[in-house]
Amino acid sequence: MRYAKRGPLRFTSHRDFARAFERALRRAAAPIAFSQGFTPHPKISYASAAPTGVGSEAEYLEIGLQTEVDPEELRVALDAALSPGLDVLEAVVAGEGSLADRIDASSWLIELPEVEPETARQAVEAFLAAEEVLVERMTKQGRRSFDARSAVIRLSLKEQSDLPSGADAAPCAIIDLVVRQVTPAVRPDDVLSGLRVVAGLEPPVPSRVTRLAQGTLTTAGDIVDPLEADRASLPSGI
Repeated sequence: MRYAKRGPLRFTSHRDFARAFERALRRAAAPIAFSQGFTPHPKISYASAAPTGVGSEAEYLEIGLQTEVDPEELRVALDAALSPGLDVLEAVVAGEGSLADRIDASSWLIELPEVEPETARQAVEAFLAAEEVLVERMTKQGRRSFDARSAVIRLSLKEQSDLPSGADAAPCAIIDLVVRQVTPAVRPDDVLSGLRVVAGLEPPVPSRVTRLAQGTLTTAGDIVDPLEADRASLPSGI
């Protein structure tokens, strides 16, 4: 399944979404399968969930069912059982292989309100020119330093032609980012930290971040949707 986190619901944590999704499964009367053992759990597997506060159009999960169901009917029922802003966009019957194995990169859109595009462009160029950009992040093991540069596949400024024009229009730089999935994961906020390290870029207001895609990175730098193989295996006409 592919689902989205939109609007204020982007502040939903992964744990909050997991609880909401389990309630939605019950409301939709989905024949969810459970694990074996002393404390059975519903068979739900999440793939690379977005951080709290980040919007997304491309979150993925797998569920195991006890019986076959129509994927679209299940999608509609689950979407209706979730709050607006947590939207189930697509459901397909899973083929062979793990969903997680089909995801090795993410595409992000980073909006920087009140940042001049030219200022952001200079910071992006400095970041790309660096062989290594060390940033720090607090982890469960304490504060950790790691290289944010090596995971970045693409970092560029989007064109501003579709933004408001005129003397009263506030500037807003928009960054297109593609990051390879590595350990530790390099997140958009790590790249923003890297822009601060190499160029002193300090947005005056919080950034707005949206994940646009996840999947397998091709040699051309494109991202293949992880559900594409399952769509391709459907019988003709479905």
